[in-house]
Amino acid sequence: MNSFPWLTIFVVLPIFAGSLIFVFPHRGNKVIRWYTICICILELLLMTYAFSYYFQLDDPLIQLTEYYKWINFFDFYWRLGIDGLSLGPIFLTGFITTLATLAARPVTRDSRLFHFLMLAMYSGQIGLFSSQDLLLFFIMWELELIPVYLLLSMWGGKKRLYSATKFILYTAGSSVFLLIGALGIALYGSKEPTFNFETSANQSYPVALEILFYIGFLIAFAVKSPIIPLHTWLPDTHGEAHYSTCMLLAGILLKMGAYGLVRINMELLPHAHSIFSPWLIIVGAIQIIYAASTSPGQRNLKKRIAYSSVSHMGFIIIGICSINDMGLNGAILQIISHGFIGAGLFFLAGTSYDRIRLVYLDEMGGMATPMPKIFTMFSILSLASLALPGMSGFFAELIVFFGIITGQKYFLMPKILITFVMAVGMILTPIYLLSTLRQMFYGYKLFNAQNLDSGPRELFVSISILLPVIGIGIYPDFVFSLSVDKVEAILSNFFL
Repeated sequence: MNSFPWLTIFVVLPIFAGSLIFVFPHRGNKVIRWYTICICILELLLMTYAFSYYFQLDDPLIQLTEYYKWINFFDFYWRLGIDGLSLGPIFLTGFITTLATLAARPVTRDSRLFHFLMLAMYSGQIGLFSSQDLLLFFIMWELELIPVYLLLSMWGGKKRLYSATKFILYTAGSSVFLLIGALGIALYGSKEPTFNFETSANQSYPVALEILFYIGFLIAFAVKSPIIPLHTWLPDTHGEAHYSTCMLLAGILLKMGAYGLVRINMELLPHAHSIFSPWLIIVGAIQIIYAASTSPGQRNLKKRIAYSSVSHMGFIIIGICSINDMGLNGAILQIISHGFIGAGLFFLAGTSYDRIRLVYLDEMGGMATPMPKIFTMFSILSLASLALPGMSGFFAELIVFFGIITGQKYFLMPKILITFVMAVGMILTPIYLLSTLRQMFYGYKLFNAQNLDSGPRELFVSISILLPVIGIGIYPDFVFSLSVDKVEAILSNFFL
């Protein structure tokens, strides 16, 4: 037991350092920008140090645990701890947030508030991925919403208020179900309410009650990691948000829903999960097809990428519900891989918007000549998104395929059908991505300005997103070594 409170520092440091921004003098945005970036990098380095020295990979139990009594009245602890499942998302958070603050250089209006909100989101995300307490999980879940709402409604596009209101209604409305489920689990069966994950994981419920809890949590997580039909806030939000906010949304916020599905629905409610997972697999397959066929109809570039990320979340749902170790490992790998790819695509869409100020695809064209570097990066990331072998997306989707084919739980015909539908979805993905590339970059169009190509900052951000994608694609054991023991521990609940 390591006594130094590492996780508390990781959770508290960004929001504490962010609140110091407001005491800075008014003079320039430069100081604030560098300060924010330095805080993000410091946090990332500290996390790398702490997890490489104090985290044992071969131990599936919760590590680096801390609990401090917070409210005496009803046994509410500040309970943090991580295991192999939350290590990947935490590193993803640190990485993407650092790059997003770097991407937010063009923001000059109210930059102190903007950077504070970015750091507050950072705290909420790390707190969510490392919390071991249902009520703390809920608090961090809610802490996430306010910065996103403000970032949307203050720095968004033309319809920003509409999309921000839609976002807050969907997510806050769904998190009511999360709170009800958490309170129900806490109050059931014990004399005093307990929110601890470990005691709830060892508890068994009547089947009807467990199904009720499961539905409540499922609604909350289905809005966040959009599962059809609760996905409609996502294209609006992505279409209007500033692209650094988009990177955080696509890279981390959508992963919170998938993480919650594994962490709460699978670990705490295994019987209900095995009842619901055939239906969820059907929904996931429908979602892959639906989003991939809706995407070409979007005129707005960011909305098109948003639908592609809805389609990729379908693979995560199918992997989570295939209930065997291959499928779940593939889903975790897809969480990490899509976090990088989605953030990269949104970043490149945003920088090209900064260059030419065009939102709609049918007004673009011929951009490859004035901006070759952006064109190269966009092409590589699109190929990664359509699961080109050698990129991380390919390996994730391949292992989800293997997981659902080799799973013992389902009969042969449904498995063949679902695999066929997933294969059709993987055929539709190149169609919309390559047509996007064609509409944006090929063809002829005269641009007056000459210096349109990406500067060193954009090049740095896109290359540092590209490196993990190719690295995971070549050696996916990076991610598997984190989660494989934890996945076996989770699945042992299902085959008792």
